[in-house]
Amino acid sequence: MAGSWRDVFGHESPYEEQVDGVETAIDAARDGGFLALEGACGTGKTMLALSAGLHLVRDPDSRFERVLALTSVKQQLRQFEADVERINDELPEDWRPFSALTLVGKADVCPYSREEAAGIDDTNVYDRCEELRDTTRALTGDGPASAGALVDDARSQQIGLADSGADGGADYLETAGEPTPYPTGMPTREDAEYCPFYARYLDDKPEDGDGDPAEAVPFDFTDAGLIDPDELVRRSAGAGTCPHSMMGAILPHAELVLGNYYHAFDPMTTGSFTGALLDESTFVICDEAHMLEPRVRDLVSDTAADRSLRDAESELTRVLQALQFDGKEGTSSADADLVRAELEEAEVAERELETLRSFIRDLREELDRRVTAHLEREHRGWKSDLNSLPDEEIPLRDPETPEVDAITEWAERLGYDDRAWSRAETVGAVVKRILDEADDDAKQRAVPGVGRVLGRWYRADHERHFREIELDRTWDDTEPPDSWRRAYNARLAIHNCVPGDVIGERLADFGGGVLMSATLEPLDVFAEVTGLDHLEHEEDRPVVTRTYGLTFPEANRESFAVDAPKFTYDNRGGPHEENPTRRAYADAIREVAESPGNVLVGMPSYREAEWAADQLRDAVDKPVLIDESSGDDATEDLKSDFFAGDGKVLVTSLRGTLTEGVDYRGDRLSAAVICGVPIVDTTSPRTRAIRTAYDEAFGDGFEYSLTVPAVRKARQAIGRVIRSPDEVGVRVFVDARYARESWDSVREYIPAEEFQPVSPDMLSFGLDRFWSDK
Repeated sequence: MAGSWRDVFGHESPYEEQVDGVETAIDAARDGGFLALEGACGTGKTMLALSAGLHLVRDPDSRFERVLALTSVKQQLRQFEADVERINDELPEDWRPFSALTLVGKADVCPYSREEAAGIDDTNVYDRCEELRDTTRALTGDGPASAGALVDDARSQQIGLADSGADGGADYLETAGEPTPYPTGMPTREDAEYCPFYARYLDDKPEDGDGDPAEAVPFDFTDAGLIDPDELVRRSAGAGTCPHSMMGAILPHAELVLGNYYHAFDPMTTGSFTGALLDESTFVICDEAHMLEPRVRDLVSDTAADRSLRDAESELTRVLQALQFDGKEGTSSADADLVRAELEEAEVAERELETLRSFIRDLREELDRRVTAHLEREHRGWKSDLNSLPDEEIPLRDPETPEVDAITEWAERLGYDDRAWSRAETVGAVVKRILDEADDDAKQRAVPGVGRVLGRWYRADHERHFREIELDRTWDDTEPPDSWRRAYNARLAIHNCVPGDVIGERLADFGGGVLMSATLEPLDVFAEVTGLDHLEHEEDRPVVTRTYGLTFPEANRESFAVDAPKFTYDNRGGPHEENPTRRAYADAIREVAESPGNVLVGMPSYREAEWAADQLRDAVDKPVLIDESSGDDATEDLKSDFFAGDGKVLVTSLRGTLTEGVDYRGDRLSAAVICGVPIVDTTSPRTRAIRTAYDEAFGDGFEYSLTVPAVRKARQAIGRVIRSPDEVGVRVFVDARYARESWDSVREYIPAEEFQPVSPDMLSFGLDRFWSDK
């Protein structure tokens, strides 16, 4: 018997909202539907969704076999891990634990990458892994060696080091606190490096190609509970086998899989790794679902870099030369025979290789011409000051007029017809196969990716897709001093402006689930832009909505919307300007920052965050920390500094990582002040194209694509303050658009009954009154 969902729930007594949410999610999923849930911070959404999904997995009358939980925030991934461990700890005595697996990238589980051994680290692990796997398979394929022999070789190389006394004896690779059976250096066979961990996996997997790879897992994972990345590495590497391969082997059998949006929405990832999860036996949970639309937009957009075009041309040339030089002195006919056999099997003609090579060569020359013309037009004298060039977008059509792009028109003028575009992906795939067969030094190939982009460029419409050239700052000393390629990485980009169809189609693959966030309202807009409307009205799958506000004691919080001048560029000017708008915001930030304890200041950009920090450093008697656009390690260090010791002020961008998914529980945060509505740069060509596409799809592009996402960002940040019944704090929006109705007001998108409008001169009085009682 499945029992009640309360057997799965990891706490003694659920909140009233959790009871309603779990039962609503279960009922919707049984009918093949979804629950779209907005729940304030502290609602317990993670436990709610897991309880519903895992209950259905154990219900013998349910079609669900697993839960796939997705989030875009690492902090939330940790929350899912913590909640499933709590669920397992609190299960009835006669229940076995839920098997759960956390999905991460190769860099997180490769033993060599984790320890930066054998020349492998997180910058090259993906390419090196493919090379080593290809070599390992090749060494076990036609030669005398077996996978087991390679494992024995690696062990004997280690033993040989010990016996020889070299460097004090054996030097075993250790990772996740566990020694492995292999040396820190990469073993070799026939002068070729191979991966002993992958060799052990090949040796253990069933010889029958139809066998279950899970048979190669050297430990019992069905009763192990949660296998997080460290546990996976410890168990796998300690047994001498490949952790990433173990992840793939366990994946189809886990009752709960924890991952990110890539694992459901990225075509490359689902095609090569997680495709088995995308069916009606999976209950899907999309956490931080307010980010679903922008994240998926990025995943289903595509680019072809200038360097990829160069490498693709070289790869095509290499294959063509095998045919052109066949029979000439010093050449082998074996390569030509291989090429002809592969072309014949794929039904690809030699002239198609020649056409694609010419097309890519001409395309790269056209890219060079367009970038050069843009720089000459916009940055006169750019060759003498490459270091000052900014990131750029070069639109290939008017962003506000859906029409054929300039590259497509250029190709037509040169005679590259529909077939040249449409066959590029097929030709690219066969070239990759030829090179992989012929090349012992296997590596990532450029031509398949270029072919894929050309195929999409040809197939995608011009109303919902936008094409442009992207220029990202880089530096490459190998390029000529007067070349833009020294300063830029250029890419041909095709953006899916309205990804709702893709999201809806993917959600339709699942049997049901929950999409949840602290900031989904307005839910009707969310349903439209994510394709849920289509599921409900066209496929007759129920979509149920719920909104749960803060239920904690109102006396513990104060919430203001300050009627200050709108924090727009026209009003505030640049950061170094002195004007009434900036003075009003500087005063408001200072007044909130003087609250006891830790205070979070959220600004529309990192540039404005620097300005706010400058205003505070000499104005408040506590340390002021400034968040800058940086990597995960720097952000984690900053967060730790903020939480440690006495009260501080942390100033950040509302588009950074410290305002979403971070748990400021307990006394970690006593106040937050949000300045302005963080609408993205509306002058960007891509943003203008997205707005135009949303105008066509939904009627109000500015509201759907700009205003609503911006307010969700602001609400995410303000929601960090109150997360439990005992927490006390202040939440302040500063901008007239939050405080009163106007043509561009956003008050309808915030809990207006919570945020009382106040004038700037009354903010200090309201704060003093609140804190004096605490």
